Amino acid sequence: MTGKESYENIEIPSRLSGVIHEATQRGRIHKRKMRWLRGSSTLVAACAALMITVNVPSVAMALSDIPVIGSIVKVLQVGSGGERTDGVSVTTTVQENTLNIHFNIDGEQISNAPAYTVDRKEAPNRLIFTFNGVRNLDFEKLKQDIGALSNVKDVYSNVILDDSAVRFVVELKDNIDYSVSEYQKPGFIQLKLFGAAEKEKTHEVFYVRSQEMELGEMLGMLDEQYAEDGSNVIKTKNGKYVVAMGGFASRSDAEDLLRELSAREDYSEPLHVDSWMSNDNPQVIRQ
Repeated sequence: MTGKESYENIEIPSRLSGVIHEATQRGRIHKRKMRWLRGSSTLVAACAALMITVNVPSVAMALSDIPVIGSIVKVLQVGSGGERTDGVSVTTTVQENTLNIHFNIDGEQISNAPAYTVDRKEAPNRLIFTFNGVRNLDFEKLKQDIGALSNVKDVYSNVILDDSAVRFVVELKDNIDYSVSEYQKPGFIQLKLFGAAEKEKTHEVFYVRSQEMELGEMLGMLDEQYAEDGSNVIKTKNGKYVVAMGGFASRSDAEDLLRELSAREDYSEPLHVDSWMSNDNPQVIRQ
């Protein structure tokens, strides 16, 4: 299932109408206060909550401390957003369990986030951020900031064969949930981490994976070759990487995919059916 399909299939929580109503009421009260203080004032975040495209089960938590700078566009767990840009640089700041991802051109913050996608995968529990129309990512700053978040296990970049796009992966610790909020004026993305409402039961997950290799162009080429098959790059316990397709509940499903892939004319890379636990990284023993 693609990220877009996952986004569209997320069940809207039963409390959604109540949450929207509460946000609306807070927005109206806040708007009256601002009008009294500054006349026809600028937009405030509480009012902007009305603009939210809500598809997050923990939406109430995501809305609990909306900043007053910037207007919130949407809150999501998987999906996409932003606008078409080029030449954007990415920097980050961190506060408690919140990571802010900022975008600028020539040192000036832009009004809207660049086009982006957020995907979630298991084995291990991780988020995959992809930004298009971006030329520079301060990855060392990103690692430093994410390293300050207590609920993050690891972060690493991916190689994309497109110099106008960047991608990085955030691995989360067990039973950690999250929300991703998009803001405008200025445009930035906010990642919030918090304890999951329910403890997830670990289970075996089956993939079709490549050989283990270093992060580099070869890995990026392989990832691109199987992009339409839902490929993603996973860091192994050995500190290297594999390209993996699937995330199946059964070995037979993974074997079916391997037969399909190996029958293609462009198949040349030896792929393997493998499995590991949903909260763990692959341990590659054989290539």
